[in-house]
Amino acid sequence: MTNWIDITQPLSADLAHWPGDRAFSYSLTYTKEQTGSVNIGEIKMSVHNGTHADAPFHYDSNGKTIDELPPDLYIGKALVADVSMYKTIGENSFENEDLTDVKRLLLKTSLPNRPNLFPKALPVIEPNLADYLSSQGVQLFGIDSPSVDAIDSKELSVHHSLYRNEIFILENLMLDHVEAGWYEMIALPLKITGSDGSPVRAVLSPIQRSVSYEEG
Repeated sequence: MTNWIDITQPLSADLAHWPGDRAFSYSLTYTKEQTGSVNIGEIKMSVHNGTHADAPFHYDSNGKTIDELPPDLYIGKALVADVSMYKTIGENSFENEDLTDVKRLLLKTSLPNRPNLFPKALPVIEPNLADYLSSQGVQLFGIDSPSVDAIDSKELSVHHSLYRNEIFILENLMLDHVEAGWYEMIALPLKITGSDGSPVRAVLSPIQRSVSYEEG
């Protein structure tokens, strides 16, 4: 049996959410006693609650929506890189990392994984990092914080820099319990027509870098 590590924030009533966004809630619309056969629940939430994928439409009104992105972006080999020792994350943060053939890069930053507490500040990412990552072949950029940009940013320079380089974004990963290294990753977003993002169930399984297989 494959040993999968869950790196997903649990969706619950006490999950911290982006200021101004709708909080997550789950409730029973009908109980088994009411229907005679089943419980039926409903959820209300922002698509950016918890661990989620951003679609380009989130920050570009002409960008692709989540249902238009290929699922193979979110399935395959991924490198977890520990950058927790850096206050600002840029190209120099990877001088000891071999990013050759890294399509999916997940960053373990200094931000503690506290799903029930929204952070006051986020790790700083240099906008020009996207240029370097693109030159190395990165297509998916994951991070253990609610955003790749500062909380008060309106320009969203990192979002747009990644977008220009055709690098897609995963946010709010849980990586405190994950060692740096290579993994098989599954983090599929829901196929929500016209949506600017989607929650994902993200899991990792350790592999050797030399593992070879066909990726879509």
